[in-house]
Amino acid sequence: MSPPSPLIEALQQAVGAAHVLTEGDLSAYEHDWRRRARGRALAVVRPASAEQVAAVVRACVAHGATIVPQGGNTGLAVGSVPDETGTQVLLSLRRMDKVRAVDAANLTITVEAGCILQNLQGAAEAAGYLFPLSLAAEGSCTIGGNLATNAGGTQVVRYGNARELCLGLEVVTAQGEVWSGLTGLRKDNTGYDLRDLYIGSEGTLGIITAATLKLYPRPAAKLTAWAAVPSMQAAVDLLGLAHARLGAGLTGFEVMGQFALSLVDKHYPQLRVPLFKESPWCVLLENSDHESEAHARALFEQLLETALESGCVTDAVVAENLTQAKGLWHIRESIPLAQAEEGLNIKHDISIPVSRIPAFVEETDALLAREIPGVRLVDFGHLGDGNLHYNVQAPEHGDAKAFLRDEEDRINTLVFDAVARHEGSISAEHGIGSLKAAKLPHYKSAVALGLMRRLKQALDPQGVMNPGRVLAAETTAIGSQPL
Repeated sequence: MSPPSPLIEALQQAVGAAHVLTEGDLSAYEHDWRRRARGRALAVVRPASAEQVAAVVRACVAHGATIVPQGGNTGLAVGSVPDETGTQVLLSLRRMDKVRAVDAANLTITVEAGCILQNLQGAAEAAGYLFPLSLAAEGSCTIGGNLATNAGGTQVVRYGNARELCLGLEVVTAQGEVWSGLTGLRKDNTGYDLRDLYIGSEGTLGIITAATLKLYPRPAAKLTAWAAVPSMQAAVDLLGLAHARLGAGLTGFEVMGQFALSLVDKHYPQLRVPLFKESPWCVLLENSDHESEAHARALFEQLLETALESGCVTDAVVAENLTQAKGLWHIRESIPLAQAEEGLNIKHDISIPVSRIPAFVEETDALLAREIPGVRLVDFGHLGDGNLHYNVQAPEHGDAKAFLRDEEDRINTLVFDAVARHEGSISAEHGIGSLKAAKLPHYKSAVALGLMRRLKQALDPQGVMNPGRVLAAETTAIGSQPL
């Protein structure tokens, strides 16, 4: 065996030889979650502290290597795996998983970036509080990745995205310095908001190593309802009613198309999907009440009664207990899994002003059906905050691989152009990664892109941090790697 290179030696000194992986099966780090890409890392490095992360960054800068930060590797935009050159250092934050502190009086919790979201939720619950960020991958995604992509999930309608839940960050810069910004302050008007700059930057400006996050009182009751609605416009009307009747108690509002639910029924029949066979759309609502279950149920029943009378709901069921509620949510969360079981597909994570979603869906459904006969549309998502997962399945019995190869770029353009016509965004919560980096210049203004590039150049002048992600490729100082 040949001796390690000077860079590998420096990395071993920084984190210990046992935590610098260069041989064996590294596929868990090199494959993205959707299996859209497989890269090859020079080394997988697993630091245990911000100081070790800083030492790794300094070593990479000194030896001309670029860094790809990675949390739970559950991203959907190919933003956290190395490229195929075998020259990039994959920096895994999974060892940095501690809950550092809970400040009950300040309603905050401070955790390291590698803390799995579900463990963070559990720590908050054990302390008697709620951390409301919730998404299907919460058993494996990490809070660092959630912040790096500004994750959304099912409770954005009440609590906001990850950005709104974060008060402070600890970040290792592209120069290998540690910025300690773990303040729990809700008011701090002392200059530029560095926290918000790093959130959503997908590891291209620096590496998030810890965060101070907001906690909330746990609700006295949480109820879930499933409603059949005759159209997307009826779903929007129901959302307006829910806002009016439930106020801040409305914590979840999901919409699911009939074909999306038919896939769950087909591949997971044991889940017993309700009401979908006779309705083009179904809605899942959640009401969190700080008074009592009886109060929550009364509000829900009044809401649904009004909705039935007005015609925006044709039928509805309210979960009688926690088990039933979890079952309904499990159906919603199983849509992506059922779609994967059905075969390869093209995913779109878009946002549209809620008022324009019915027109967008009607127009774009018709456009794709006309352009690609037999195409199947898997529409679902977080209607409460205007975020749709507008996914496209290959025609039944067709060659799905050929469909992706031949049609993906055209379908993306058709969908993204429609999003732009309706004043939306081509990425709502999954980020840009490398999948959408080439598309972004077509849908982001030249002024905005220019500002983003200048920020990148100012904070990461050597192009060390996650090159080729978010911003389309440009050459940089280190080895002409993509910026």
